Amino acid sequence: GWCPLSPAGTQTTQLLVEPPWRLAVLWDRVTLTCQGLGITGATTWYKDGQRWWHKRPDRFIVSKSGTYTSDRPGTGVSPHICILNECLVLQLPGRVLVEGDTVTLRCRG
Repeated sequence: GWCPLSPAGTQTTQLLVEPPWRLAVLWDRVTLTCQGLGITGATTWYKDGQRWWHKRPDRFIVSKSGTYTSDRPGTGVSPHICILNECLVLQLPGRVLVEGDTVTLRCRG
């Protein structure tokens, strides 16, 4: 499945993904960081649409595939990001792309 990231600035709360590649895969040791103007340390994490961690750290290493979002009090819910557990993926940079951009693709397995 394809899970696009929302353009920066469209919502107050954002999810940062390291390494910064789409599609994100478990074997890359993906770190998610919730950023926003809300209260630090009061992040609520959702996995596959269900509340997963309440008032947990703003950053963690993903250990299970799924669709993740975060919520900070006063700033709202972030765009979602999918973390896959696939054997072969075609990845592109995790930044917003516009027509005419030069893009580096990588095939990994």
